[in-house]
Amino acid sequence: MTAHNLILNVDSYKASHYLQYPPGSEYVSSYIECRGGEFPEAVFFGLQAFIKQYLLKPISAADIDEAEQLLHAHGLPCHRAGWEHILQAHAGLLPLEISAVPEGTVVPLHNVMLQVVNTCPACFWLTTYIETALLRAIWYPATVATQSREIKKVIAKYLEETAGSLKSLPFKLHDFGARGASSLETAMLGGMAHLVNFQGTDTVSGVIAAHKYYGADMAGFSIPAAEHSTITAWGRPGEAAAYANMLDHFAGPDRVVAVVSDSYDIWSAIDTIWGGELRERVIQNGGTLVIRPDSGEPVKMVTESLERLMRIFGARTNRKGYRVLPDFIRIIQGDGISRHSIPKILQAMKTRKQSAENITFGMGGELLQKLHRDTMNFAMKANAIRINGHWHGICKNPRTGPEKKSRCGRLALVRNNAGQMVTIALDELGQRKNLLEPVYRDGQLLRETRFEEVRHRAQIPLRGG
Repeated sequence: MTAHNLILNVDSYKASHYLQYPPGSEYVSSYIECRGGEFPEAVFFGLQAFIKQYLLKPISAADIDEAEQLLHAHGLPCHRAGWEHILQAHAGLLPLEISAVPEGTVVPLHNVMLQVVNTCPACFWLTTYIETALLRAIWYPATVATQSREIKKVIAKYLEETAGSLKSLPFKLHDFGARGASSLETAMLGGMAHLVNFQGTDTVSGVIAAHKYYGADMAGFSIPAAEHSTITAWGRPGEAAAYANMLDHFAGPDRVVAVVSDSYDIWSAIDTIWGGELRERVIQNGGTLVIRPDSGEPVKMVTESLERLMRIFGARTNRKGYRVLPDFIRIIQGDGISRHSIPKILQAMKTRKQSAENITFGMGGELLQKLHRDTMNFAMKANAIRINGHWHGICKNPRTGPEKKSRCGRLALVRNNAGQMVTIALDELGQRKNLLEPVYRDGQLLRETRFEEVRHRAQIPLRGG
């Protein structure tokens, strides 16, 4: 079996749906929206990556043969005639039109983001067949990008309040999530989605994806950093030598190096090694040493680490009245970091007059993995069907689940007189601009989006400098 047979990139029950639509069916329209969830708005992202990876390559006769054999053995029919029509009449490319908001657009909840319709009446069944792959391609990177952006708002707020400068903001949330992701493709998509908002990452596959799918020369950056194995390999008596070795190799003017320092006793490491035996080397290192306290309760670890470092190395008071370590030393907290713990840490720092300038956050599974489709209630639903030349709006409206009511009729997304995005019926568009623009049609990518464009659209409102 091939890994990328588009016919099999589907929920099983979809294979029987071509037999379930009314006679005379010609076109089916479906749309994607967020029906609710934990954030007030969503960053639309991931469509171009999906199109380039899956929709620009035609299906083959071998794909059809493989799908028929598997689906029959699986207990389902296979619409061989339909797929052969696509192969012969459309050169194996899907006769669909996908319209969407530009990627990086921040869309309020309960609004259409994407609409798809078949372009060949013989393929009325194809619009909903693609749901499994298309919805998954959108909900995951869009949710990661949205969460990352919401965290960026929080960090920016505390920088504005305690630092007075946002210069460091692009590197304040570092992606540690590659090893905790469920697959390489998950790490690629999620890592890339995080880079919509920040530039710090250790997820190499995310950088690769941003280049491959959105043309980014280099979307993310990292620094040399220790892990526990490279410290404990020296043995406990050699802990100071291990730290000194990091400075030997990676310290220097305009260089940054991170050293995990809790392999044995973080307080001893700060007080007697970094602040004792290696104190002058830290001060004279020429760049920035970033100490990583990696265990313990995060709020306590951060605030206590900063207090100890400030006692040892001193601190200046910035123009906002908050204390900042010398430029040669900072900390990164990478354990217990989530969208819930970050504001708690920053608030505790603020209470102790510690500036948010002092810290960078590293976020792993909470960033790329502890999310799901219902985090923002993403859904793709059919909203219209054309039968024998006439369009009919269709929707679901379950009595026992009114929150799952879907929209009826073909849709458009516009800005109202107040500049807010609202979803309307396509028939009511008139002279207004539809923010849903065709992106894909019949095997062709119609609009190429660059990664910098995505970042620009997803920018957060800022007050500070």
